[in-house]
Amino acid sequence: MTEMRLDHISVHKLLTHMIDQACEVIIGKRKQIKLAMCCLLSGGHLLLEDLPGAGKTTLSHLIAKLLGLEFTRIQFTSDLLPADVLGVSIFNKESGEFRFSPGPIFTQTLLADEINRATPKAQSALLEAMEEGQVTVDGDTRQLPKPFFVIATQNPNYQIGTFPLPESQLDRFTMCVELGYPNYEAERAILKGEDRRSMIHELNATLSDQQILSIRQSVSSLHASDALLDYTQDIIEFTRTRPEFTHGLSPRGSLALLKSAKAWAYLDGRNHVLPEDIQEVLPPVLFHRLRDQAEDREISLDRSELIIKSVAIP
Repeated sequence: MTEMRLDHISVHKLLTHMIDQACEVIIGKRKQIKLAMCCLLSGGHLLLEDLPGAGKTTLSHLIAKLLGLEFTRIQFTSDLLPADVLGVSIFNKESGEFRFSPGPIFTQTLLADEINRATPKAQSALLEAMEEGQVTVDGDTRQLPKPFFVIATQNPNYQIGTFPLPESQLDRFTMCVELGYPNYEAERAILKGEDRRSMIHELNATLSDQQILSIRQSVSSLHASDALLDYTQDIIEFTRTRPEFTHGLSPRGSLALLKSAKAWAYLDGRNHVLPEDIQEVLPPVLFHRLRDQAEDREISLDRSELIIKSVAIP
């Protein structure tokens, strides 16, 4: 793709067109697709949680294809080892030296498929990569390509053969998004239409690597007023002091909330953040980070609505 600098208006048109294309493949899930884009543009990582067959893997392929990013898939299983993800040093008899063979993590878009079917030891292979954009193997630190974006899918934890992700791993995902069942009209279109995977192969890349990195910088520089920051901090404080939750939002989580809101505002074509942007991204940012005190499980969307209704906009 020819490299060029794009202004905000041009980028907004391109991203809107890309979301429109994605909605033709995954029908009736525009908000979920937009949230996935927010995750990427904010520099974060995405966790897709739903029943098998809901379209999680298809959405992952779709995003990578439209953005023109290098894509690698790892099928997480119970016998997966960290070396299967990161890579391993192999002894070369001719040179008498060890040569590092990079693992599949050295890519731009990594699909960690069914991540909670792997053991915690294998899951931990992603921790450093997701936080710092690098991996350390045999004492040597190696940088990962930029942009680096992890999309992990997981089945509900009540299903057989799953290992729940620890809080430290969950907190590294900017958002947790559920696709859910399609509505009646969307499912009829799916049944009558062509194969979704074949439709992805027909799509063309929309942006280049450098343009994605440039957009990320633009997103991070979006204006957030002091009143908007007050509102964000009031929400954070609410989660930390209310008895409904076992623990509050971490500083990493509060940053994820603000960055996601900036990305949502950017996708709407604005250069400033509104309280409504915070409210739009609040459920997927909080859903996997907070636990319900009464039932000791991830919070429901009702709890997100409680926060929005309880915390006043300055």
